[in-house]
Amino acid sequence: MSPPAPDVATSLNNLAALYYTQGQYAQAEPLYKRSLAISEKALGPDHPSVATSLNNLAALYDTQGQYAQAEPLYQRSLAIREKALGPNHPDVASSLENLAGLYRATQREAAAVKLEQRAARIRALAR
Repeated sequence: MSPPAPDVATSLNNLAALYYTQGQYAQAEPLYKRSLAISEKALGPDHPSVATSLNNLAALYDTQGQYAQAEPLYQRSLAIREKALGPNHPDVASSLENLAGLYRATQREAAAVKLEQRAARIRALAR
């Protein structure tokens, strides 16, 4: 009997994260992509686990300066989290912070500040 698809996706994601933390980006990328594909198929495109997979793949691209690839993934992750978890969930704040970091890296300061302020408001509500 094979393990359920979400468990496989989680295992792939965890292995990818290990490679990512070791700076082995070429090994991490296909695992993150497989994890994302499995999660989308098993859970649907709007599941919070899909948002996590999108965020992780975006972070990989972001770390490497591949901002054009990272940005739509961060944006989709944020949209899923807002819809599935509500606009004031801590995971939404994390998505806002990640996207703000990308905006800062690409010299979009005003957009970054706006997202950071919103994330700070969410974090304050969680206290």
